Amino acid sequence: MITLANIHKKFNADTQNEVYALRGIDLTIRKGEFVTIIGTNGSGKSTLLNLLAGTISPDTGSVFIKDRDVTRQKDHQRARGIARVFQNPFMGTAPDMTIAENLLIASLRGRKHLLRMGLTTSRLNAFREQVAGLEMQLEDRLDNIIGSLSGGQRQAVSLLMAVIHKPDVLLLDEHTAALDPKSAAQIIHLTKVFVEKENLTTFMVTHSMQQALDLGCRTLMMHQGRIIDDISEKEKNQITVDDLLDKFARLRKTEKLTDEMIEQLKREYL
Repeated sequence: MITLANIHKKFNADTQNEVYALRGIDLTIRKGEFVTIIGTNGSGKSTLLNLLAGTISPDTGSVFIKDRDVTRQKDHQRARGIARVFQNPFMGTAPDMTIAENLLIASLRGRKHLLRMGLTTSRLNAFREQVAGLEMQLEDRLDNIIGSLSGGQRQAVSLLMAVIHKPDVLLLDEHTAALDPKSAAQIIHLTKVFVEKENLTTFMVTHSMQQALDLGCRTLMMHQGRIIDDISEKEKNQITVDDLLDKFARLRKTEKLTDEMIEQLKREYL
C-alpha cells in the first residue's frame, strides 16, 4: 500500500540553521494498517506526515502509494486519495462556511466541476444521516457556521470530512491534542469507528503513549529523524506505558536516546 524508501529530508540545508528532519526512512505499510507515531518535538513525526500528504518532497528517496510513484506529486495532486485531520480543525475546514457546505466540499475533493455540484435535497439528507452518527446533536444544525461550534464538535465534523470520500490514506496529526479529556475521548471513539468501518490505512501522530498503545496495529517511535522502534500489535497488547518508558530507557543505553529525551518523554506523554 505505502512504501517509503531511503527518505532523507533537510531544511535550510548547508546553513547554520540546517535541520536534518528525516534520515534514511525505510517503511512499508500494508492496506488497512493503523499506525500510531510517537516521539519528542523535532523527531520528524510531522515531517513524515507532510511528506505523505505531499506538502513537502524528500531530498532523496521514493514514496509509493498503491504501487504508484508519488514522490514528486504535490498535495493537491494527492487530494483525492489522502485526507488529513489537524490539531486545529480550522486548518482542515472553512470556518466561515456552514457544516453542510464544508461536507459538500469534502465529498467532492479531487473531483472536477466542483461548482456544478450543489446542496441538493438528497445530499442534505445524506449529510444529516452522516452527521447524526457523530452523536454531537448537529444533524439539525447543518446550516450552522463551523466557527460557531465547540472544539469537540468542530473536530468531529473535520474527521467526518476527512473520511467522507473513503481516502486511500488517513493522516491524523495530533487531532485530539487541543481538546479537553471528554472531547478527546469522543474523537478517539469516532476515529476507531471510522477507521474500522472503512478499513482505512491510517497514520496517527499522538502525544499520548496510552493512545499509541490502545489504538492501531503498530506503533513507531521516532527520534532525530529516524524510526528507532517499530512495535507490533502483539507486543502493544502486552505492554503498558511504564513498559514503553522502560523500552526507551533500554534504547538510551544503545545511545539511540539521551537522558534529556527520556525526561522530555515523561513530561510530554505522562
